[in-house]
Amino acid sequence: MQPKKLFYERMKEMLGIEIEDFFEYSKKPLVPSVRANTIKIAPRELRKRLEKKWKVEQPIEGLPEAFTIHSSLLPGELGKSLEHQLGYYYVQELASMMPPLVLGPKADELVLDLCAAPGSKTTQMAMMMQNRGTIIANDIRIDRLRALNSNLGRCGVTNTITTRMNGIVLCKILARAGFFFDKILVDAPCSGEGTLRSSPATLKIWNLNMIQGLARMQKKLMVAALECLRPQGIIVYSTCTHAPEENELVVDFVLKNFEVKLEQVLLPLKTRPGLTEWQGSQLDQELKKCVRIWPQDNDTEGFFIAKLRKL
Repeated sequence: MQPKKLFYERMKEMLGIEIEDFFEYSKKPLVPSVRANTIKIAPRELRKRLEKKWKVEQPIEGLPEAFTIHSSLLPGELGKSLEHQLGYYYVQELASMMPPLVLGPKADELVLDLCAAPGSKTTQMAMMMQNRGTIIANDIRIDRLRALNSNLGRCGVTNTITTRMNGIVLCKILARAGFFFDKILVDAPCSGEGTLRSSPATLKIWNLNMIQGLARMQKKLMVAALECLRPQGIIVYSTCTHAPEENELVVDFVLKNFEVKLEQVLLPLKTRPGLTEWQGSQLDQELKKCVRIWPQDNDTEGFFIAKLRKL
């Protein structure tokens, strides 16, 4: 599917001469990847089991639980395997594993996953917390909440409470009730420009009105989340889109209106700094501390991640 002219022009404004590399990678099928669930199995043991069926590689040094599968797979094969049914692994794209790494939840902390379903990052955070502490995992749609609960059960997660509510309303209720979180993940609903490899149909529905509407909602989610974050707490904002209106401009809005500071994001793969200018408008220079993950840099999907501390 060919991109709309405006989409192409916007991507070219961000990437310049690299624009063809971006579209070349966007047309390539993703290499399937899975994350070992250390609640149930050690990565080394899982790899031994998987290597009996498929060619397996560890693509990211320093992330032993992440594996890519370099074998021809039947449709749905990864989801039908015994190891998947037992919750030994979660089928998860590599770039999607990065926001929990940035948040770094610990075993004794109270964590909010505001837009949690279907649970890839929730189960990853529970694993990082050794199934201790508490996660409140929220989503607004009942069908997505069913998938979240199913994945939590399959992966043996016992430290998580699920809620079904508008995320903005939930944060206000929690703040009024005196629930203040150590860490919050806002993996916000977005236009999905970074998911062209797995969802080419995104190009068909793409339009600026959708981006602007999502950006307004994303700002409201961040404002609400900050209400129930304790002082010195950490909030990670992430999307799987490249649109600056949904990424840097959301964070720029938060920096201008709230007592927060950006912290540098460090990850075990190639990243690029956030934009500090878009379509002639100058943004906060601190946005360089955010990161963009481009498909052509790591042979992954695209992501944007920002880490903020409440002052």
